[in-house]
Amino acid sequence: MLGASDAYATVAVKDLKNAAAFYEGKVGLKKQPSTEKMVLVYGSGASKVLVYQSEFAGTNQATAVTWIVDDVDAEVRELKGRGVKFERYNFPETKLEGDVHVSGNRRSAWFKDPDGNILAIASK
Repeated sequence: MLGASDAYATVAVKDLKNAAAFYEGKVGLKKQPSTEKMVLVYGSGASKVLVYQSEFAGTNQATAVTWIVDDVDAEVRELKGRGVKFERYNFPETKLEGDVHVSGNRRSAWFKDPDGNILAIASK
């Protein structure tokens, strides 16, 4: 069944060159070989992020990929240093500490890629 299989995050983009600059240069993902001409494959821990060209890029209004990290604040600082801009949302029972949303013990931050895909980092 699917519960025993790997799952990959899949993100649609309009321009692969712009996407590569963002996911490699700003997010810091490492490109891996791809057998598909219009698909970029990135390693992310034990997971993979597949980035492909599509006319429907950026139409998802929900989070497309979430990275679970040890230190959200440190990741936010590093990404901001690379030029990533963070989103701010008004969630119930959540306060903002700079660009980090805090709800109980959970710390999260959201940002967008050049096509408007919503990406997140969250605490373990």
